[in-house]
Order: sequence, then C-alpha cells, then structure tokens
Amino acid sequence: MALIKSISGIRGTIGGMEGENLTPMDIVKFSCAFAQFLKVRYEKTDARGLRAIRVVVGRDGRMSGDMVNRLVTGSLLGMGVNVIDLGLSTTPTVEMAVVHHRAQGGIILTASHNPAEWNALKLLGRSGEFLDAAEGQEVLALAEKMDFSAAPVHRLGKLTCDTKAIAYHISKVLRTRDVDPYTIKEARLRVVVDGINSTGGEVISRLLRKLGVGFVKVINGNPNGKFAHNPEPLPAHLTELSEKVRKYKADLGISVDPDVDRLAFVCEDGSMFGEEYTLVSVARYVLGNRRGPNNTVSNMSSTRALRDVTESFGGQYYSAPVGEVNVVAKMKQVKAVIGGEGNGGVIYPALHYGRDALIGVALFLSAFAKQRLKDETFSMTRFRDSLPPYVISKNRIDLTPGMKPDAILAKIRRKYASEKISTEDGIRIDFEKTREWVQLRKSNTEPIMRVYAESTTARKAAALGKKFVDEIKNSK
Repeated sequence: MALIKSISGIRGTIGGMEGENLTPMDIVKFSCAFAQFLKVRYEKTDARGLRAIRVVVGRDGRMSGDMVNRLVTGSLLGMGVNVIDLGLSTTPTVEMAVVHHRAQGGIILTASHNPAEWNALKLLGRSGEFLDAAEGQEVLALAEKMDFSAAPVHRLGKLTCDTKAIAYHISKVLRTRDVDPYTIKEARLRVVVDGINSTGGEVISRLLRKLGVGFVKVINGNPNGKFAHNPEPLPAHLTELSEKVRKYKADLGISVDPDVDRLAFVCEDGSMFGEEYTLVSVARYVLGNRRGPNNTVSNMSSTRALRDVTESFGGQYYSAPVGEVNVVAKMKQVKAVIGGEGNGGVIYPALHYGRDALIGVALFLSAFAKQRLKDETFSMTRFRDSLPPYVISKNRIDLTPGMKPDAILAKIRRKYASEKISTEDGIRIDFEKTREWVQLRKSNTEPIMRVYAESTTARKAAALGKKFVDEIKNSK
C-alpha cells in the first residue's frame, strides 16, 4: 500500500513489493545504511573507547514486530554493530536506554498511531533523540546507493538483551522533582487504562501501581498487536474506555498510543479531557512548582492555552514548527522547563528530551491528586474547566489541478499583513484582539492543505476555519 521514506526513518505497510511497501529487503537495506552512518561517525573517533558501535532496539506490540525486529537485529549484527535488544518496549524507554547504555544510536520499531498493518523504523542518535534533517538525509542517501560494507566473520556484532529497561524508566520517573507519589497514594484514585493491545497496558499499569494508585483496571491489555480500535487516541476511538470509566466509577481513564509517547485522558463522566489539554495541565503544574519566570514550547498547531498559562506565571511561551525534533530544538534554545505537542505529547527535559506518556501520567496525577486532597469533590471535569477555554477546528482541502498553493498562501499573507504572522511552518496568523489563530499548511505527503483554526468556542472556531477554507477555494 505505501512506503514512506523521511529523515526520521521509513514506515509503510507490511508485505508487497520492494520499494512500494515495507518489505524485508527494505528493512535490511535501511538498517544497514543506519549502521554504516554510525560507523563512519563513531567507530574510529569515539573518545569513550568502545570497541564497536552499540545500537539499542525496541518495539511496540504490533503483529509484525517480532519479524521486523529479527531483520533489523540480524542486519546490524552483520554490519559489525553490537545490539542491545529491549524486546517489547516504548518509544521513550528506548530513547532513555540509548543514553543509559552509552550507545551511539537507537531504532524504535513502531508506526506510532498508524493501523496494525503498518510498521516503521524510527532512528535515534547518541543523545536518545531523533536524527536531525541533515543526519536523516545522510542515512537515506546511504540506503539509496547501498553504500555500505558488511563485517567479516571475526567482527560480527554481539547481541545482548535488556529486560530491565522499563523498570529503569519507571524508577527515573518516580525520582523526578515534580512527581509526588505520596500525594497520589493519599488521593486513593481509581483509574482505567486502555492499552490498545500494545505495550501501554502493562507499562502504564506498572507505573500506576508504583505511584500508589490503589485501583487500576486495564482493558485491551494483551500486547498481541490486534488493536481493539483505531490506535490514535481520539474521542471517536475511546468509546469503550469512556464506558468502562463510568462502569467502574473511576476518577479518570488513560489512553496511550501503541508506542506510549502520546497521552489522552477521559473524565469521570466519560467525556474527553481533551488531548490538547494534556500538555497544558501538566505545564501549569510544573510552572507552579518553580520560582521565577520559566519558558515553555509547543508546536504551531497546538492550543493557545499553553501561552496563557505560561504568561500567567510570568514566563515566555515559544512556538516551533510541527514535529518533535523541531519542538526539542526550540526547547533547548530557550531553556524551556516543559514543552510538547497538542497531540498529547509531553516533553519534560528534567527526564529526557522526548515525548513520554509515562512522565506525562506521573505529572498529571501529581497535579490532580494535589487538588483532590484539598477538596475531595474535585473531579476531572472541574480540572478541565479550570484551564483556559479554547477549541480547535481542523479542516483540510484537496488540492485540485490548477491550484497554486504557494501563490494562495502568499496572497493571504499580504491580505492579513497587519496581523501577527509567522511563516516558520506554512502561515500562522494570530488575531490578538480576539485571542484566535489560524494556520495554513501544505501537506508534505498528500495533495492537500490543512487549515487549523482556534477560538474560544466551537462555533467561533468552526466559523474561522470555514472563512479561510472559503478564501483558499476562491483564490485565483
């Protein structure tokens, strides 16, 4: 069905023809290219005295995961790279393990929120962070040219397994300065977790018990890759979780995607807390624990609520183009204490620079439990109502022959030149007087244009989005 090559790795549907789908040949070629990329950089120049390159490999619960893991691991060993295999894991766990094992790279086998027939190889550098654009392009070029040489028999890589990586990850979460297990335990919370039949059910439930949550009910907890519903944690896909939260009279529900880097919550009445507000609620808690003004970052498609919360503490909010690597770069630049994306991705630098649902859960429950101990009637719906009220309307336009998106965007930019405009990621126009914004972006993978609009009510957001959709369609 599809094979997509990008600077962050390759992803596609399993089976089919080489170069058109994610096949064994594509997996082997790309794994070897990544090994060659690391060998050129570090094999002779690594000052730490390692005899061979080390790569950490971990996977989510997809049905194709074991097959892909064997191909990736065998390819790396054949290139003379030592492999540390985490087995079933999470994206943030692999990121932390790269640093913990002093490895030069990592490969995460996950297609994130894509359906079960998809899988992917996502590439990490020695910092445990995704490769930047230049590095990713270098790997793609090596794979295209097949410019690599396998190791002779006496220099083949060695395979070791790390079965304690998740335990290490959880232990680090528990010891971070803003996580408060004592308060969480005292709040006597009841929680339902949707593991979507990937690794999240086991990992999040283990974390919750370590945090002192007394009642933990897991649904879809078998990591067999047979996803119980569409794996993206959106309201339309979380109806079972909502029903179980009400059935078990739980305080909240937790949903994660298959590789456990995105996070969404369900309120006690089964309503959605709002994926956009995962980061906002956690950020408000973290900022409140620190002295002086502190900075935050999210991408340009995320809610203005983070800006409002940051400024209420005297801090500065910054935006970045869509993409985790872009958000991380901006966070480092401005020394942000918290950041992430509106899709439920929380990045907490005190732990590591990567979207991490485990630290997101721990920080969120710390914030919620603190309020619950002050007022035993405090609920998730009240928690949500205490945050700045915004609604995002997401629209798309199919680009037809004859449409010139660059010219259309330039025309709109000129028309709204008196407003605050950013061109870092398409065009984002901020209407400061009404606290609204709209972002217009061309897709890099589809012949469409995305139109995101935010306002203080759903009706106003929809109207703002429709206004710009009509402007684009009527542009000549």
